[in-house]
Amino acid sequence: MNDFDFMRLALAEAEKAIAAGDAPIGAVAVHQGSVIGAGCNRREADSDPTAHAEMIALRAAAARLGRWRLDDVTLYSTLEPCPMCAGALVMARVPRLVYAALEPKTGAAGSVVDLLRHPGLPHRVDVFAGVLAEEAAALLQSFFNQLRE
Repeated sequence: MNDFDFMRLALAEAEKAIAAGDAPIGAVAVHQGSVIGAGCNRREADSDPTAHAEMIALRAAAARLGRWRLDDVTLYSTLEPCPMCAGALVMARVPRLVYAALEPKTGAAGSVVDLLRHPGLPHRVDVFAGVLAEEAAALLQSFFNQLRE
């Protein structure tokens, strides 16, 4: 499987969020070619401000591996991570992030701030942006258009 295949899995996770009224954002954590953590946005479903797709996928990956250092895991996210999720990627020592759509309001992988490559932090994450960006953006746009109707 390649980055596009794993991003398609993240998009499938994102679609799960819609049923609970959550914004369709999904993430998968991959270790040695296998998905070891997955999640969708669950802030509304769980009444939890930290229930972002990336956080859920990282927690699942850490539980599966039995360690907090995820220094051999790639995270795929359908949306550029926010500062909280970017901070978690840095603190978990994730070496690689692949994301789809830019987040011009809260993006912390270069759009608004770049926490993932900040020289003052103890770890830097390699970032690959734009994988299936149009699909991810269309899913988000459709969701928010329906909310406005």
